[in-house]
Amino acid sequence: QVQLVESGGGLVQAGGSLRLSCAASGRTFSSYGMGWFRQAPGKEREFVAAISSSGRNTWYAESVKGRFTISRDNARNTVYLQMNSLKPEDTAVYYCARAIGVVTTAQRGFDNWGQGTQVTVSS
Repeated sequence: QVQLVESGGGLVQAGGSLRLSCAASGRTFSSYGMGWFRQAPGKEREFVAAISSSGRNTWYAESVKGRFTISRDNARNTVYLQMNSLKPEDTAVYYCARAIGVVTTAQRGFDNWGQGTQVTVSS
């Protein structure tokens, strides 16, 4: 079982930036793809970004492409989500999760969800 702990959320004005971190326990971090999802109030949780185990391949939701960047540091067992040009519609709880196998954009392809970190973007 892997434990994931997100951090870095907060309140920011529209147009601002935040960097989220997700720290993983265990020795197998570098063997798994990782993903970020988000859930806004009253909405379903949705895919944001994912990264392969090596970090060479990344995937993004259309709504964040060009503004968000996912990266990882396998030496630190950490995956990051750099969020720039934030919009009020980016307001949500952001979760990281571990890919079960081949990285997909579907939630069923991930397990070991973190507790989430709140991101609030004011207009």
